[in-house]
Amino acid sequence: MTEHVWSYKSTAGHLAGAELTGYKVEAIDGSIGKVDKHSDEVDDAYLVVDTGVWIFGKEVLLPAGTVVRIDVDEQKIFVDRTKEQIKGAPEFHRDKHLDDPAYRQELGTYYGPGGPFGGRIV
Repeated sequence: MTEHVWSYKSTAGHLAGAELTGYKVEAIDGSIGKVDKHSDEVDDAYLVVDTGVWIFGKEVLLPAGTVVRIDVDEQKIFVDRTKEQIKGAPEFHRDKHLDDPAYRQELGTYYGPGGPFGGRIV
């Protein structure tokens, strides 16, 4: 069964209401930054990740469906995408895109089954 891209996978270990700000975010091939903001809204859960120097101080928005595991003890979140896949996602600007349904649709398509990776890890 394919779970919605804007919802945490049931196996990710996410607890509703958990404070994830400041957690490190790990792609398949290395660290991409820290959580700056997150949402637990039903069918609209996401992470805003401050990439620091990795992408020249930009932020990326990751749908909760990309999260495969949350390690509370280590304060790390593991996602099922490579750094290159995340870097290639539609550009995110907090002021413009955070509440933009069209951007969410574009990002959902990019990371979802219809996206360039077919929703799978490469």
